[in-house]
Amino acid sequence: MRRVALTPGFVIHRRPYRETSLLLEVFARDHGRLGLLARGARQPRSRRAQLLQPFVPLQLGWTGRGELPVLTGVETDGPPLLSPLDGRAVIALYLNELLLRLNAREDPHPALYDAYRRALAELAGDARPDHALRRFELTLLESMGYGLQLRHEALSGAPIQAGGAYRYVHEQGPVAAAGGQAGVGTSVSGATLLGLAGGGLESTVQRREARALLRGAIKHYLGGRALRTRELLESLNRVRGGRGAGERQL
Repeated sequence: MRRVALTPGFVIHRRPYRETSLLLEVFARDHGRLGLLARGARQPRSRRAQLLQPFVPLQLGWTGRGELPVLTGVETDGPPLLSPLDGRAVIALYLNELLLRLNAREDPHPALYDAYRRALAELAGDARPDHALRRFELTLLESMGYGLQLRHEALSGAPIQAGGAYRYVHEQGPVAAAGGQAGVGTSVSGATLLGLAGGGLESTVQRREARALLRGAIKHYLGGRALRTRELLESLNRVRGGRGAGERQL
């Protein structure tokens, strides 16, 4: 029997179970991603139903054997970081989907948890959404063991030059464009690589290249499977007759 006292976590997905309960996917700081059964959480006037929402910092406790322990306690760990009605909520749902699709169960990553919480706060604030997204995507890939090589060439080990042109090859790293195979990898400037490494993305071109690089890397590690949040954004923007800000960030 496993018992866990209250520990920081977020609900990243929930769905109804039977008549009154919920099946939860949570991301806990010290326990990683796991499933929980919240018994009676859908009953009328249930306090748990009000708390067990996305983007709300929580303290969660559970007990049980196997892959679906039972939720035993839930308390708030601060105010909601983002409202589901906020225009940037769909970007936050993209973060949740990445955690669900790329993060193995019961594999703790405290640094990734902190990066997720920080990204939600930044999305709710005045920070540029693309900055928050790129930082989180980089941390996620690093935590999963797929960190991008951003400071040195893959073949020669030479330092990346801000004025250089490169192609980023998955499972290998950046290769000087002049010496790489045409059409292999994602085109990216040295300035963008160094900006992602910590210098900051200073121009529209760098932000566009960084988005393409991270999007390609995530698609590679997803095995080419589409993300539902991207499909949702594309559908919404077709209805609206144009591309929205969220699609440009993702």
